[in-house]
Amino acid sequence: MQRHIDAGLDPARPLILCWLDGLVSGRELAETLLYPLTDAGRAAGSGEALKKRLLAGGVCAWSVKDCSSLDELSRSLSCGCCALIFGGALGALCFELRAQNGRAVGEPNLEKSVKGAKDAFVETLRVNTALLRRRLATPQLKLIEGSIGRRSATNVALMYLEGVANAALVNECARRLDAMDIDALLSLGPLEEALADAPRSPFPQLLHTERPDRFAMHLSDGRVGLLVDGLPVGLVLPTTLTEFMKVSSDRSQHHLISSSLSLLRYLALLIALLLPGLYVAMASFHQEMIPTRLLLSMIEAKQKVPFSTALEVLGMMLAFLMLQEAGLRLPGPMGDTVSIIGALIVGQAAVDARVVSPIAIIVVAAAGIACYSLPSQDLAAALRLWSLGLLLAAALAGLYGVGLGCCLFLWHLCGIESFGRSYTAPLSDDGPGLRRTLLRRPQWSIKLRDALLNTPDRRRQK
Repeated sequence: MQRHIDAGLDPARPLILCWLDGLVSGRELAETLLYPLTDAGRAAGSGEALKKRLLAGGVCAWSVKDCSSLDELSRSLSCGCCALIFGGALGALCFELRAQNGRAVGEPNLEKSVKGAKDAFVETLRVNTALLRRRLATPQLKLIEGSIGRRSATNVALMYLEGVANAALVNECARRLDAMDIDALLSLGPLEEALADAPRSPFPQLLHTERPDRFAMHLSDGRVGLLVDGLPVGLVLPTTLTEFMKVSSDRSQHHLISSSLSLLRYLALLIALLLPGLYVAMASFHQEMIPTRLLLSMIEAKQKVPFSTALEVLGMMLAFLMLQEAGLRLPGPMGDTVSIIGALIVGQAAVDARVVSPIAIIVVAAAGIACYSLPSQDLAAALRLWSLGLLLAAALAGLYGVGLGCCLFLWHLCGIESFGRSYTAPLSDDGPGLRRTLLRRPQWSIKLRDALLNTPDRRRQK
């Protein structure tokens, strides 16, 4: 939109105001520009004098920029600025009068908080950075801002604590961001592939969080955070497999309770990964490993089922994944109804019709519940993929296939790095890595930061 006005109501000095409807606040436009520009006392003088007066603070705008090229003017308009165009060769001035039409700060939807804060990131970058500065009120919190995308020009903020985060890590992350050359950054996919060391791996290599308190915790540990304008999540790097098994409430609970819940989550990881393959291997090739009473019960339930054990478990796993996708894609009440129908009615009907055995449903349901128990659903999706591979290996070679699949699984994990740090650390390091991973010490005893982050200031507390 554009509007022609006369400076100081003098027809000999025409001006043009241009803005994009919906991106600029009409009230601020009228109060900040229209009123002072039409005032004869404040808008007196020639066009060049008026431009200098506006640059010196002639209007109450918090941001003003002199645009000398058409490309710069177009980009400023698309970012929520109002352009004041002068006649002749004076160019234009751009005032940021962005409309506040974003979503208000609310509670997190995916990462539920019990004892922690109840606010979550929103789609506005400035609001997200303000939420972080409320928690880390220190001048050491630095922000490197840039834009990615030739056409989208999406604002991206790289945040870290100076003196805590490793300078080489910050420079490497900034270099990878500068090397991105894409048309538009509208999702996290291109950003993750550009920052990940092994983009072909299905395992997540950047930690997602929608909670500012968890984001601030990782910054205080010496990691680097990334915020993207238009996306209500924050990215944290570098990260390891063990970081995806932690939740922010671990630091809010007693260390014995946190340790027991951590052990439970790692047990769920093993169940989600190995249970379907082990069941198929033992039921098809190694029946001597099954207790006698359980084996007799399985044989009795399997007598009238026309499919093999591997085929019925594979079919149930695929049906489970389809029910999951249906529950996610459909609206809330309809998705819950589909999940209940699929889990109760269809499952019971399949058992009564002798299509699948009850033990197969129990195995698939236990593996699915174990996947949902993991804090990161990106990690759970990767484990489901490997679980299907182990299932096929078990159907071909029994426990030998499961063992070979587990070896390939560990080999793949050990080959992944995240900004020079092993993906399996601290499990693959010398010393008490397993104990530090599974058990949490009391907070008063954790004096130093993680040595693998190479932080300049390792002292966390006295």
